[in-house]
Amino acid sequence: MKTVQISLNSIDKVKSFVNDITKFDYDFDLVSGRYVIDAKSIMGIFSLDLSKPIDLNIHTEDGAEEIMKALKPYLI
Repeated sequence: MKTVQISLNSIDKVKSFVNDITKFDYDFDLVSGRYVIDAKSIMGIFSLDLSKPIDLNIHTEDGAEEIMKALKPYLI
């Protein structure tokens, strides 16, 4: 598992983020405080406090390089 910090501070960023990660067959979790939600759930993302950085847990080891390229616009 790999953890990175991302910022999703606009509606357009949330939409494009979900579109980008649904292309991958791995599990992604967003962690904000004590809340853990599926990162592919657009409704779940909007339930978080998007004004702060969010931890993204990527549950894979092999495809990490390709995923990191897709996540570049959101990384902090």
